[in-house]
Amino acid sequence: MRPPARPPLWEVFTVLSILLAMLVIVLLAGLIVLYVAYPHRGEDVPHTPWVGEAMRKGVNMLPTLDNQSDEQKYQSRERVDQHR
Repeated sequence: MRPPARPPLWEVFTVLSILLAMLVIVLLAGLIVLYVAYPHRGEDVPHTPWVGEAMRKGVNMLPTLDNQSDEQKYQSRERVDQHR
């Protein structure tokens, strides 16, 4: 009987790169869930308050978009409702 053939090296790197990408995606998703569960609501992360502080600092540095146009900011509530 012949021993099983070894896969080519490029196939091994392809599989490892996919596994690494999936690990990074899962870690990023976990950080997002952790942020939404605690610091976003104003609470400290249990057992590791420094994580919540670091997340708040990072989020405060990111640019944000306002969900209202300049006209809507300064109009009365009745006038905004008329345009719907």
